[in-house]
Amino acid sequence: MEIRFRVLFLIIALVTMSGCAATKNLFGFGQEEAPPLSAEPAGQVIDPEVERREIKEPKIDREDFEVGGFVGIMSIEDFGTSTVYGARIAYHVTEGFFVEGTVGQSEAGLTSFEQLSGGARLMDDDERTFTYYNLNVGYNILPGEGFVGEGRAYNTNFYLTAGLGSTTFAGDDRFTVNFGGGFRFLFTDSVAFHVDFRDHLLDIDILGEEKTVHNLEAHLGVTVFF
Repeated sequence: MEIRFRVLFLIIALVTMSGCAATKNLFGFGQEEAPPLSAEPAGQVIDPEVERREIKEPKIDREDFEVGGFVGIMSIEDFGTSTVYGARIAYHVTEGFFVEGTVGQSEAGLTSFEQLSGGARLMDDDERTFTYYNLNVGYNILPGEGFVGEGRAYNTNFYLTAGLGSTTFAGDDRFTVNFGGGFRFLFTDSVAFHVDFRDHLLDIDILGEEKTVHNLEAHLGVTVFF
């Protein structure tokens, strides 16, 4: 009889252990399953309120031609410094490259020899007119913006230019090489201000010996795009 009770007790124990996994939640005990992770991201702690500033984009004319005039000073080597004035026309091939034609005129003064000689003249007055015609290629190297006050920004450009041409001086046409640089300030959508510096190199033999002279020029100009 005692043996039967032992066998029955073992059977009950085995059944209880094997079925505990399936019945652990039946009577409210056992570990609860974790809830699935939510796919929605957590809400932002701080909701930024950025005030958008209204920006007016510059309405730059898309025309590629630029024409205008200039006035400045020119130092003609051995002949002093005089006023120079002229005109320019440019065609902008790309945003960087442009082709430019310029014509300018100045009047040469007296050389030191003429001033010390007491009346001797190396050339007539009508031969002292210094007129040049140049065809240049330019490149915009530093496009940017210039600010006037707190609320206005203007497009600007630093550029380099170089080219060939002809200069009429001392009764002859002389082959000329010129190079320099400038600064362009676009004041409106079609009007620009220029500050330019150029060096005109040509051969001359008025003083008896042929040499290459440097004729430095600085001028201010206004151009219009069309």
